[in-house]
Amino acid sequence: MHIVTMILTFFLAVVVSAFVARLLPGRIPLPLLQIGIGAVLSMFGLGVNFDSHLFLLLFIPPLLFLDGWRIPKGAFFSDWGSILTLAIGLVVFTVIGLGYFIDWLVPAMPLAVAFALAAILSPTDPVAVATVTANAPLPSRLMHILEGEALLNDATGLVCFSFAVAAVLTGGFSFGHAALSFLFVGGGGVVVGVLVPWSIGWLNQQLVKRAGEEPGIQILISLLIPFAAYLVAERIGVSGILSAAVAGIAMHYSELSGRRMAATRMQRAAVWDTVQLVLNGIIFVLLGEQLPRMLARLPEVAASLHVHSAWHLGLYAIAITIALWVLRYVWVWLMFRAVVLFSGWRGASRDMPSWRLLIVTAAAGVRGAITLAGILTLPFFLPDHSPFPARDAAIFLSMAVILLSLAGASICLPLLARGLTLGMSPVAMHKRTAAARIAAAEAAVRTIEVLGTRTTGNAELDALRSEASAYLLDLYRRRLSYGDASGDSSSDRSRLADVTRSLRLKALSAERDELYRQRLTHGIDDDVLRSLVREIDLTEASLANRED
Repeated sequence: MHIVTMILTFFLAVVVSAFVARLLPGRIPLPLLQIGIGAVLSMFGLGVNFDSHLFLLLFIPPLLFLDGWRIPKGAFFSDWGSILTLAIGLVVFTVIGLGYFIDWLVPAMPLAVAFALAAILSPTDPVAVATVTANAPLPSRLMHILEGEALLNDATGLVCFSFAVAAVLTGGFSFGHAALSFLFVGGGGVVVGVLVPWSIGWLNQQLVKRAGEEPGIQILISLLIPFAAYLVAERIGVSGILSAAVAGIAMHYSELSGRRMAATRMQRAAVWDTVQLVLNGIIFVLLGEQLPRMLARLPEVAASLHVHSAWHLGLYAIAITIALWVLRYVWVWLMFRAVVLFSGWRGASRDMPSWRLLIVTAAAGVRGAITLAGILTLPFFLPDHSPFPARDAAIFLSMAVILLSLAGASICLPLLARGLTLGMSPVAMHKRTAAARIAAAEAAVRTIEVLGTRTTGNAELDALRSEASAYLLDLYRRRLSYGDASGDSSSDRSRLADVTRSLRLKALSAERDELYRQRLTHGIDDDVLRSLVREIDLTEASLANRED
């Protein structure tokens, strides 16, 4: 019963935080507000025995899967070089640079533990990046690069972390073995991430052809796929996190070959939006819930590092956070500089980006759930049963860096990113969207023209098909006239379309009110009401999307 109460309390905390974040005039970043609510809950006796392995299983696979599923694939693959440079090169660069910096900063922490701490701090978190940048006007291309980096750098960081922990436990380290293990763990995760959704998608498609499609079942299958990819990968000893992220990317292409019904897509999108909101919120509430207990142990942690005051630990956390930003800035500068030089060798002209873009890219490297879950997997004891050195200090520093990176990005990014542009302009995006809409309408016209000329031998049915074809052709041809990408449509036509949409929305609202009135007066039953209201909702949703 205590577990059920605790889960419901977390759900309520997510709901309250969402409303409070919207009602506060200063618009405190939602992650920080949720961390604060978690800290308050812990003071009222809500205690969670944190199992990091269970946390990884329940929270990380679905969130990484969803990010991989929804990230624009064209942008992802067009910038794959930059993404891999950040996801692999920057992680290794950070582990080496930050590891030696921590070893110098905290002499009481063994070098291998310093490298383990640096490794778990090296990957950015897609959940935290997406949440913090929700209120920051980042250019779309930069956002896609950051999302792609956060999707793929977890495997690199966690593999480096496992090697560092193994070095602490065994007292030895083999670079050759580490490189081979990295290729096996990362490559195996990619393979599993492709095979699991593809095989499930193929089997599902065969069953749908024979038994029909039920939206609820399709939603449940989509919810199970990330866990399947993660568990299969972990079972065979490869990266489950990378497998879940790649499964999301593969899911997109699986959907293209076996398209779902419109009802399935709409309901599934709503379910996944809810899952994302809940899991994101609970992660940060959990982080806040862990803080008071960790703060209570600060004097003991400070004593283990041979420092006189717990304030030194806060200064250590600030220094490590600044070092992470500096290392990230240096790597990003080197990456862009290499691109400029390479373009010059090829005879193309390429300028260095502005300093603001470099700083924004560096500040957007937010740490989050991956770091929290990973650092808590540190063993309590060494093989000789002695305590793991500086374990509590590493956990505190990780949690403090998560908070500082969240707070710094939440405050700095909206200010630094204002007015930045990178990638396709809004005008070019509008033209591309208009061209795609016209191409889709033309394809529909061709299909209707072909189907309208076919006869079935049934005069009544042929007449109905002819009338329906004429009606639909008129609708699509008017869409082509009003949605011409060349820009020839007049402002009067645009205003007419807006007025028509507005009147249509008001008419739909009147239809819905009348249906509810009939239900209240027992003119119709619940099944009829639900069916007709759903039709109106679907129409209204399409009109609202068109307006956006």
